[in-house]
Amino acid sequence: MKHPVFLVIRKIASAVTPVYQIEGGENLPDGPAVVVGNHSQAFGPIAAEIYFPKEHSTWCVSDMMEKDKVADYAYRDFWSNKPALIRPVFRLFSYMLPKASQIVFTNAETIPVYHDNRIMKTFELSCERLKTGAAVVIFPEEYIEYNNIVHRFKGGFVHVANYYFRQTGQSIPFVPMYVCPKLGKLVFGEPILYSPDSASDDEAERICTYLQDSISELAYKMPRHRVVPYPNVSKKIIRLTKEYNEETRC
Repeated sequence: MKHPVFLVIRKIASAVTPVYQIEGGENLPDGPAVVVGNHSQAFGPIAAEIYFPKEHSTWCVSDMMEKDKVADYAYRDFWSNKPALIRPVFRLFSYMLPKASQIVFTNAETIPVYHDNRIMKTFELSCERLKTGAAVVIFPEEYIEYNNIVHRFKGGFVHVANYYFRQTGQSIPFVPMYVCPKLGKLVFGEPILYSPDSASDDEAERICTYLQDSISELAYKMPRHRVVPYPNVSKKIIRLTKEYNEETRC
C-alpha cells in the first residue's frame, strides 16, 4: 500500500509536468534491459515514474531517501548554482524537504544508489529486478558537458551488466532514452548489448559513448526544440537543437 502523501505528490506531479508520448517503443526489449536517459533536471525521473511503458525501477541516489542527508544533497545538486542573491531561499527550502523526500523516494519504483561500501547492494537489487524481466532506468549524468544535449555519463552504472552476467550467464542490453519535456516525448533508440569478453573499463567507455551519442542523435532528429539540461541553469543560456546542429555539422 502506497503512502497517501506519495499518492498526492504523484498526482500533483502528473498535473504540472508534461504528458509524454512514447516513440521508438519497439526498441525496448520484452525482457530485462537497462534504459539510460538524459536527466533533464527533474523531468527525467518524473517521466520515468509516471509514463515509462513497462515494468521498471529507477536508480535514485540514496541520500534522497535518508532524512538526515536530504537537505544537503538537494541544495548541492539542485540549487547551488542559482544566483547568489537567491541561494539562501533555496537553502531554506531544502530544509523543508527531508520527510516528504523520504516518503516519495521510498514509495516510488526506485532502487537506492549508494556511493560507499554498500554499492553492491545497488547491484544486487538491480539484478533482482532484471531477473523478473523488468527494466532498470538510470540517469547517470555528471557536471561535465558532452554536448548541448547531454552531460557526460558516470560509467560505473555499466558494471551492473557484469554483475548480472556473472549471476545469469546472459548479456544485458542498454537502451538509450531521450527525455524531451518541451515536445512531451520519451524517445527510445536502438539498444547496445554488453560484451563480457571486454575489459570492464573499456566496455563501460564503449557503452557510455554509444549511449551519449545515440541520445544526442535522437534529439537532433526531432523538430527544433529547447533542450532541458541536467543542471538547473538559467533558461537564457539553454540553446536549441537546430542551432547546435548547424554549428557543428556544417
